[in-house]
Amino acid sequence: MKAQITWVLLFLVAPLMAQDFQGKAIYQSKTSVDIQLNGKGISDAQKEQIMESMKKSMEKSFELTFDRSGSIYQEEERLGTPGAAQSGVTLVIAGSDQGKYYKNVQTQTYVNETDMFGKLFLVTDSLQPWDWKLTSETKKIGNYTCYKATAIKKPDTTLVRRLKRLDKNQDNEMAKDSVAQDSTANNSLLSRIEKPKDQLITAWYTPEIPISQGPGPYWGLPGLILEVTTERTAILCSKLILNPDKKEAVEPPAKGKKVSQAEYDEILSKKMEEMQERWQSNSHRKDGQSFSIEIKG
Repeated sequence: MKAQITWVLLFLVAPLMAQDFQGKAIYQSKTSVDIQLNGKGISDAQKEQIMESMKKSMEKSFELTFDRSGSIYQEEERLGTPGAAQSGVTLVIAGSDQGKYYKNVQTQTYVNETDMFGKLFLVTDSLQPWDWKLTSETKKIGNYTCYKATAIKKPDTTLVRRLKRLDKNQDNEMAKDSVAQDSTANNSLLSRIEKPKDQLITAWYTPEIPISQGPGPYWGLPGLILEVTTERTAILCSKLILNPDKKEAVEPPAKGKKVSQAEYDEILSKKMEEMQERWQSNSHRKDGQSFSIEIKG
């Protein structure tokens, strides 16, 4: 009986290991954050539109196209949300667009096509290794039996340094204005942002698709990852297609300035400092609209 079961499993897995094997997974991603919007010269209706736009920006759909060694993860195209634009307020939530994220689990490298304020970069570096703890706990996701695995993600030290630098710039600006210094002495940038901490990553993978791929930076398990959850974010596979009739090239993107992750982080840090300076300059104007957004999480 055991030999028969083994034969059946090999029969099912064999097509997945074919030379031209390819698949596509659609993931729904949702991130929850604590948002506080403060401002002047902006109506309640405008604030409501901005809040709704931000919430929708935290709900995205991604597609992962993969073969035995490589994968491309990118956001599915969707219609923009007109709310903030119609309100007369320009809302910029982030300065970069991830674009295509290619990773190769054999060479353990990634290439991230990123648009930073209209300039295209190719962030090329080594994949982050995950110290997965495998468990025997299972559950069904669609028709697939999945196993639970966990890992701990350490805080992004680059982000911490960036926040400290922005906070220092803000303190220097306050020192030039004694009134602002008195009224906001205990309201620095770092004091308003939840400090980075260790995160528990929970993944569910299926050995029925024995490739070491997953959404975004997640990889390294003995099966395709169909679900990932962190403290604030949930990523769930909603559709899976194996060996589609129309094959797509699973190759790294090639357009953009090639930089390492450290180089890219430094460029982004400087751009964020420039935006912070412009924001502080605009906030001192007596006329016009201004608002601040506080996000925790």
